[in-house]
Amino acid sequence: MKILVVDDEKDMQTLFEQRFRKEIRDREMEFVFAYSGDEALGYLNQHVHEAVLILSDINMPGMSGLELLRRIKLKFVSPPPVVMMITAYGDPENYAQAMSLGADDFLTKPLDFSSLKEKLKTIH
Repeated sequence: MKILVVDDEKDMQTLFEQRFRKEIRDREMEFVFAYSGDEALGYLNQHVHEAVLILSDINMPGMSGLELLRRIKLKFVSPPPVVMMITAYGDPENYAQAMSLGADDFLTKPLDFSSLKEKLKTIH
């Protein structure tokens, strides 16, 4: 399964690569990283239907994760990728807006990687 992680914090890449070392080694999961909404859309446009799952931070400079979510749900409809939003702020407004835009899940930082791994097992 190919997973696109979108987060302006570059240390998230190292964290994912450490926490999913076994899954990456066993080729169960492949991670691609984008550091902005624009970079993520560029990747999705060039690699249509490759990313099965998108994990996107909400608060990023430039295009927010919510705007990215809106654009993904409008453009990539068949089949739609699963999109999980990630935020350091678990406030009800962000949650409500993410869900109304079609988010499949809403995660808060710091990420509980054990819980995330369990969720990812159900997506195939």
